[in-house]
Amino acid sequence: MMPFLLMKRAGIALGSNMGDKNSLMVQARDHLLKMSLSDDPFLQSSLYATSPQGCPHGADDYLNAVVEFTWPGTVEELLVHCQGIERALGRIRSGIRCEPRTADVDIIYAGDMVVNDPPRLILPHPRAHLRKFVLKPLSDIRPDLILPRQAKTVSCLLAELDTDEADPLLVSERW
Repeated sequence: MMPFLLMKRAGIALGSNMGDKNSLMVQARDHLLKMSLSDDPFLQSSLYATSPQGCPHGADDYLNAVVEFTWPGTVEELLVHCQGIERALGRIRSGIRCEPRTADVDIIYAGDMVVNDPPRLILPHPRAHLRKFVLKPLSDIRPDLILPRQAKTVSCLLAELDTDEADPLLVSERW
């Protein structure tokens, strides 16, 4: 158990590449909105279509977004809630890495916290700074954010990212 009280801004990456992706993304966002402090801003990026990265052959494109809100609990409780949202939206984990999924609800960061409790939780997310499908939506809402363990802003990381990953395609600014 990680008994670290949060009460800090948490960034959550959302993704879906199975089923009614638009509806699943909205439902995941709405679950998180209900969990956030009502007197603090709830930020959400635009919605993007992205090519699957490292997924089995034939996997459908993803929809991706990032939200940020203040969570009034521990990081362990936030992780449990994120995994509960995934299950509620039909995600079944078979153990295959990067398998298609109805819902992916990943904690990217929780304030300036650094947590190293593999395989359960590593914060900041260990590959967030290497993924356009995370950095592009995150740059919508927090371009000047410097993630823990990074020296550059999110917008700089995105601009300097050298990868074969295709640029995320804007699907909707409001969803």
